[in-house]
Amino acid sequence: MAGIDGLINLVVVYATLALAVWAFVDAIIRPAAAFVAAGKLTKPGWMAITGIATLLLLWQGPLSFFGLPAVIAAVVYLVDVRPAVRELPRGNSNW
Repeated sequence: MAGIDGLINLVVVYATLALAVWAFVDAIIRPAAAFVAAGKLTKPGWMAITGIATLLLLWQGPLSFFGLPAVIAAVVYLVDVRPAVRELPRGNSNW
């Protein structure tokens, strides 16, 4: 039974790490003006939050004292900020 528990723990660790990396990379590729136009925290702010969340998950894992807030930060970015920023046009388009 310990093998199944270890496997589930490994899946949770890698899934939450992938989630945080996805949030960090997405924050990098979005234009800075879109964050302000959507009424959200600035791009450097979200890059710092998601970057620190990624580092915390690498360092301690999702089931630690700082791991759970790191997962929550990545989920908040992906569920709240990302859709608001994606709605806005990229700009510099003649169409």
